[in-house]
Amino acid sequence: MGQRGDQPDDAGRLGRRAFLAGMAATAGALVATGACTSSGDGEAAGGSGASGDGPPDTAADLPPVPPSLPAQMFALGVASGDPRPDSVILWTRLVNDPLADGGGVPDQPLPVRWEVAADDSFEDVVASGDAVAEPAFAHAVHVDASGLEPDTVYWYRFSLAGLISPVGRTRSAPAGHAAPRRLRFAFVSCQDRQAGYWTAYDHLGAEDVDLVVHLGDYIYEYGPDPAAIRPAQTPAPTDLAGYRRRIGEYRADPALQAVHAQVPWICTWDDHEVRNNYANGVPDQADEASLSSGQFLDRRAAAYQAYYEHMPVRVDPPDGPDMRLYRTLAWGRLARFYVLDGRQYRSDQACHDPGDVGVMCPDVDDDDRTMLGAEQEAWLGRRLAESRATWNVLAQQTIVSRVSIPVGSSTAGNLDQWDGYAAARRRLVDQLRDVDNPIVITGDIHASGVGIVNEDPDDLTSAPLVPELVGTSISSDIPVDLVSVFEAAFAASPAIQYMEARKRGYVVCDVTEDEWRADFRYVSTTLAPQAEVETGATWVVTAGDPTPRSVTV
Repeated sequence: MGQRGDQPDDAGRLGRRAFLAGMAATAGALVATGACTSSGDGEAAGGSGASGDGPPDTAADLPPVPPSLPAQMFALGVASGDPRPDSVILWTRLVNDPLADGGGVPDQPLPVRWEVAADDSFEDVVASGDAVAEPAFAHAVHVDASGLEPDTVYWYRFSLAGLISPVGRTRSAPAGHAAPRRLRFAFVSCQDRQAGYWTAYDHLGAEDVDLVVHLGDYIYEYGPDPAAIRPAQTPAPTDLAGYRRRIGEYRADPALQAVHAQVPWICTWDDHEVRNNYANGVPDQADEASLSSGQFLDRRAAAYQAYYEHMPVRVDPPDGPDMRLYRTLAWGRLARFYVLDGRQYRSDQACHDPGDVGVMCPDVDDDDRTMLGAEQEAWLGRRLAESRATWNVLAQQTIVSRVSIPVGSSTAGNLDQWDGYAAARRRLVDQLRDVDNPIVITGDIHASGVGIVNEDPDDLTSAPLVPELVGTSISSDIPVDLVSVFEAAFAASPAIQYMEARKRGYVVCDVTEDEWRADFRYVSTTLAPQAEVETGATWVVTAGDPTPRSVTV
């Protein structure tokens, strides 16, 4: 991890033993009251407290502590996210039992103390304050801990009436003008709990990364499957209480909690946080006959609120069914992340096909169809135009590279991916033409891949423009009878350089000024609680050359 001042990036990397010691630390005196403030940079608002109304001004403004509390109030652990050079979002939720009504805690506002320290024993506390956990937001707390030094490792914790949370470790981003020698991060997606154990997170916790980027499908909304590896403990969610229970069930997983507590995360959502394949206000086609538009938007509002309540994101709380999640985050001048939302604003999938894959129809090329929505498209264009970063990273959900499947005289494709939004993809490509080293990282598809987005995305003989790295799932699988179909489709697509559909895991990226290295890490199984891990493939992109190349593992 990075260090204070001008010390080398690698000098401060923290060993696993020291991290575990920090997780166990619970001693240390609480310090005087401070402010828990929000800060924004015009890209997206920063939340400060669970209520969205800001912190109390003095200790006298804090709500009283109930006479009795459960012995466990931090059952979902702690997390941090969206680091800036001088601040980071800290998260926890006061909860005893995430499957119980109200989380099993008193139905009243509760005062929460937070501390940030330069050491894991909390002898050097550098920031602290008070927040109010409101029942209207499931007693979740989002703290924008500011006044931090750039490129520095910190430890943090929360407390309430003598009950102390697990200790988390986080870090601030390098200063905006800095040119860090290295960024090491992992990206993940698609963690269907019913599909298997999250053995990938056990290994990711040992990777010593600076960041984790989650590209969506943090939960799955399906009902319990008695034949599943880990059957859901909660019914399929349709309202706020249901979505809170489902995401709480996921957040209770120890492996997931450990990685959240070890490094800051950058998160966006995909479809399963609400409903499979939804598009803006249109539900999955299987639901269209039973759900009106208003009913679906009510469900989306509930899902968005539960997501906000449980994620360490630097955004404002949702306004009903609307929540602006797209934003940028920089790692000095080395890399800039454009965190996109490809669900909330998109046009309905074209061609009215009941599944993801179907024969392309003329609607695919309609200029009015959008993946990101007009406002997000314009925002992205402005942010890209002003960038001075060496690497410009689109963190988004669905495959951008063209995957076309000949079917007789017609062409089939995945209508839920960018292939089904051809005009929107052309506009995206136009925005990336004059940007230094654009690169796309993608989730969603439950398979690993390396692709190329061409200068003309409709002409696969045109020059390469943007490399795309597609990460497999943490646990979500591809039905066995479809694996060979996936493999054949990708093998027949010139834009796809590499594909692996049978293995689960994550991608670790080592980024320098000259090179981007991506290691595709695969676990041996998700069908048992323990697994081995291996690097199945390594691909490298050289700055100034958009063509990825495979290197020997």
